[in-house]
Amino acid sequence: MPKSRGRPKQRSSRYQLEPQRKKKVKASPRWYGPLMLVLMGIGVVAIVWNYTRGDQASNTVLMGGLGVIAIGFFGVTFWR
Repeated sequence: MPKSRGRPKQRSSRYQLEPQRKKKVKASPRWYGPLMLVLMGIGVVAIVWNYTRGDQASNTVLMGGLGVIAIGFFGVTFWR
């Protein structure tokens, strides 16, 4: 019966000559955080203003305020 050749032996990559370097994460600009807070504040003010107008309240202003708040929250997720 013929002998099987088997699998070729692989070199062990247990030790690396040079370790992999971690990439530095860039920090957000200093104005980014306050801008997101201002956007969310404008959205809240728009919603409050919409409901204090009485009979003239509109869904457009409400949706606009909620949209600006959503943009602020979405922007905060990228803040480092």
